[in-house]
Amino acid sequence: MRRIMHAPARPPIPVDTLLLAYRSGIFPMADRRDDPEVFWVEPRERAIIPLTGLHLSKSLRKVIRADRFAVTVNRGFEQVIRACAEPRAEHPETWISERIIQSYLGLHRAGHAHSVECWQVGREGWPELVGGLYGVSFARVFCGESMFSRVPDASKVALVWLVALMGHAGMELLDCQFMTEHLRSMGARELAQADYRRLVEQAQGDPAMPLDAAWRQFMSGKGYAAGAGVAGVAAGDGAAEGAAEGLPAGASLGDAGPSSPGKRIVQSLTQTS
Repeated sequence: MRRIMHAPARPPIPVDTLLLAYRSGIFPMADRRDDPEVFWVEPRERAIIPLTGLHLSKSLRKVIRADRFAVTVNRGFEQVIRACAEPRAEHPETWISERIIQSYLGLHRAGHAHSVECWQVGREGWPELVGGLYGVSFARVFCGESMFSRVPDASKVALVWLVALMGHAGMELLDCQFMTEHLRSMGARELAQADYRRLVEQAQGDPAMPLDAAWRQFMSGKGYAAGAGVAGVAAGDGAAEGAAEGLPAGASLGDAGPSSPGKRIVQSLTQTS
């Protein structure tokens, strides 16, 4: 990767600056958790997942069809980004500093940063966030930033839902930034930065709907051509973030009936691949 400039620090990065950077194919990172500075990155090669080329293993299809997780969109953005910033055994340090977190919270409030959450009922009977991902959207592009799992398969399920919802929303390009073996196994491919920039230009224009609206429509069964009925209850715009009174609004868990959300997610990807 190539660092192309150093930003002078402290306040959150303005929303307009972040959006201009993403449209230009660059994004910010920090050297460590407590670093007040950020640097801007332009990868020489970019990883993307073609929306019609996602690879689903038989075991992952089974997990999704069984609705092992309740999946939501934008119901716990700050929880997700802070979970992604937690130290891990293989990565004790993180590039997601507090300045990065505050910058993306501002981008989220502006409607350009989104999260996909996976929930399970915990020991006390309350739903717990067990995995998810977050990223930045503009035009018909979604740039994935980071993901996490506290239980097996949670981040993979979040990624699969993201791909399906992007297709439902009329989006075109899923950027994964850097290639990993995990992403490669799910169908990611690498291309030169110049080719990536061309794909970004081709994906200009508004999508049919935002990701959270696509989630609500998908969960309600409305406008979903492959759906066989209603699965779950559509979440209203005022649904509270988090899950203090049960599963997040609109989510469903363990509903593996013929028109369950997981079955329809797999069906939608099978029809487009």
